[in-house]
Amino acid sequence: MALLIKDNCINCDMCDPECPNEAITFGAEIYEIDPDKCTECVGYYERPTCIDVCPINCIIVDPAHVESEAQLLDKFAELHSS
Repeated sequence: MALLIKDNCINCDMCDPECPNEAITFGAEIYEIDPDKCTECVGYYERPTCIDVCPINCIIVDPAHVESEAQLLDKFAELHSS
């Protein structure tokens, strides 16, 4: 599953530098997570670091991008195969 930043994001800049896949960027109004790059930190950490550092808990599992741990590992491998 990719993660999603809800619209109550306060743009604190805590999540962006924590993402090992560079999946988080500043969008039109708030930070956004690219579901094609988000592996929920699978391959790096035991928990998503963006969730851990978010001071207002506005990062959730994106119900539109449900993936198994195996799929997230495959995505991780694909992103870092170069």
